[in-house]
Parts: sequence; C-alpha cells; structure tokens
Amino acid sequence: MDLKKISKQLSYVLRHRPDSIGITLGPDGWVPIDTLLAAMRAHGKAISRATLDAVVADNDKQRFAVDGDRIRASQGHSVPVDLGLAPIAPPARLYHGTARRNLDSIMAGGVHRGSRHHVHLSGDPDTARNVGSRHGAPVILIVDAAAMAADGHTFYRSANGVYLTDEIPAPYLRGEAPTP
Repeated sequence: MDLKKISKQLSYVLRHRPDSIGITLGPDGWVPIDTLLAAMRAHGKAISRATLDAVVADNDKQRFAVDGDRIRASQGHSVPVDLGLAPIAPPARLYHGTARRNLDSIMAGGVHRGSRHHVHLSGDPDTARNVGSRHGAPVILIVDAAAMAADGHTFYRSANGVYLTDEIPAPYLRGEAPTP
C-alpha cells in the first residue's frame, strides 16, 4: 500500500471533505476510527486499522492525532472545527514558506488564511522551505512574531508543532530567510 497516497486521502477527508465519504466530524474535529474505516471501505478506499496506524506513525508532518479510538487532523481544516488550542507566546521569529510567484502580493498585502482556519508558520526555515517547495520555487519569509504578539495578534501551536495565527500583516514580514 502507498502510505503517502493514503495520507493524502485521509487529509482530504479529515480536513476538508468528511462528507465525501459520508462522515461527520465532531465539533472538535474527532471522528471514531471504526466509523472512518467503515466509511472508507464503503467508498472503495478500504484500509485496515494497522495501515491507518502506520500512516499516523510514519507521517513525517504528524498530520493526524489519535486519542484512543478516535482520530483527527492536527490542523489545516477548511471545515468548521474547534481544535481547543490555547493561545501561546510565540518565539520571536517564525517562518512562512510559499512559492516565489506569491512574493510581491504577500509583501504588499500580507499572508491571509484563505479558506483555512489559520495561516501556518514554521519554527525553522527548513520546514518552511519544504512547505514552500510544494507550491513551486520556494521562498522563506521571516515573520516578526514577537512584534505581532506584542501588538495583540494571537498565536497557537498545533499538536504537530505548526504555529497558527489568523493573518500576517505585511509590516511583520522581514524579507527572505537565507537559503543554503
């Protein structure tokens, strides 16, 4: 089985379209694993619990959280969920990876969450580079998170270490991080 393909299917279902396989996420994003597996099977995407466990354990981005007999996506939802994340004080500097073609627009207008609940930020430039490279030639922007927090912007940190905020106004962007 291709664990990466299964991970992408699970991300789609648990973050964006639970209705595509006839399931409903709880208000906090959790769904019983048995319900998920039965719905996947009913829609021609059968996977075993062992395969699901392997996808969760082997996912380098830790996209999923398992709590007993239930599962949810760690962040990145476009459907309404409340992950119950508490606000945190961010590190002084965070990083946002994007495609170079987006740079002029971002530097002029900032970073917006689009259809997702939050803007995603990384604690290190390498992770941001990996994110940005999924969208084309990557550029890594330095975010003055300390100044944002001092000015009242709220930050959260998901279970897999991704920093989240509602937006990054352009004045808090400090240009490109050096690339190796």
